[in-house]
Amino acid sequence: MLDAQAQLEILRRGVDQIVPEAEFLKRLERSIRENRPLRVKYGIDPTGIDVHLGHTVPLRKLRQFQDLGHKAVVIIGNYTAMVGDPSGRDETRSALTAEQVAANARDYLKQVGRIIDLEKAEVHHNGDWFGKWGFLDVLDLMRRMTLGQISAREDFAKRIKDEKPVYLHECLYPLMQGWDSVEIDADVELGGTEQLFSLLVARQLQPLRGQEPQIAMTMPILVGTDGTRRMGKSLGNYIGVAESPEEQFGKVMSVPDEPMAQYFTLLTDLPQPEVRELLAEGTNPRDAKEVLGKSIVAQYHGREAADRAAAAFRRRSAGEDPLEIPVVHLSADKLDAEGRIAAPALLKEIGFEASTSSARRVIEGGGFNVGPRREVVTDPKALVYVKDGLIVRSGKRKIAEIRLV
Repeated sequence: MLDAQAQLEILRRGVDQIVPEAEFLKRLERSIRENRPLRVKYGIDPTGIDVHLGHTVPLRKLRQFQDLGHKAVVIIGNYTAMVGDPSGRDETRSALTAEQVAANARDYLKQVGRIIDLEKAEVHHNGDWFGKWGFLDVLDLMRRMTLGQISAREDFAKRIKDEKPVYLHECLYPLMQGWDSVEIDADVELGGTEQLFSLLVARQLQPLRGQEPQIAMTMPILVGTDGTRRMGKSLGNYIGVAESPEEQFGKVMSVPDEPMAQYFTLLTDLPQPEVRELLAEGTNPRDAKEVLGKSIVAQYHGREAADRAAAAFRRRSAGEDPLEIPVVHLSADKLDAEGRIAAPALLKEIGFEASTSSARRVIEGGGFNVGPRREVVTDPKALVYVKDGLIVRSGKRKIAEIRLV
């Protein structure tokens, strides 16, 4: 195991705050001296099913702890998810049912397993303890925090100032998150910068059980592919962990130049001197993005897939189709007597768009073309003649060869 100072240097990369850092260093030193791995907690509320690169920032940090010999403890917040994390929110989250949360949690873990070693991690659901509580237990937990402390939270204070409601159930969230740390005896908890308040609540609760207060480690919020707002599926500026190599690489290449340093720091293990060299004045940002894109794709799909995605992107940039074009099947029953199908219906049937309305928007925007001559279809009422082997393209990255069945 590396010495404490060396571990600290590795773990400090991409971290906003370590609270308190001096105590964290002592905890690392004792961990080495006593041969006792630190218990490092990260909680996930399964409020959706798509893990994107923004979610991977703390997960990558958790993997760093694992690689240094510490114990990763993942909390699946099946009860906190039904409350909704108010951190960084300017309005109350929509309520989820227990069934929705359970379904989301199953898929979340599969995607999280791409980043951390789940076989060496502990995984807990906080419903395992909160589900056994009675009303008196909840009251006892609420006695651990004052209204003044809660209303001092930046997000709550802003909502109160803007005369937006703060509901009482939201006030329970930081206490529940803090109690999760008590249940698993956490040494360190990871989270985003907006979660610092909740991470510090555990430091008040753990001494009640004779535990040492945990260390809070926060990481910056990753900006999305638009280069300004935080990455999120609802904003359409995200890169999904489960997306194809070509989709991931293409999205990285679309990221503006400004957030490149953040992406390299938070999403790759490239040494910082190498990153500074790639981003130095006078260098071509496109070359740096290609290195970044290949590094990210390789993490989730392997080095060969990353090389193929980069080569396919270069071909598309030169106006050429990729060497390997995915095949999609289309039932001949969907065609009329003359072998035609409405353009929006075609995009929906082959899975390029989720609905005909979104397909119409793509077509009207000039993003759909067919055949070797790339004939652009801009009329959403147009009928497309479909034969075996027809190549169709949508947007910058979607391409397929149609096979009739």
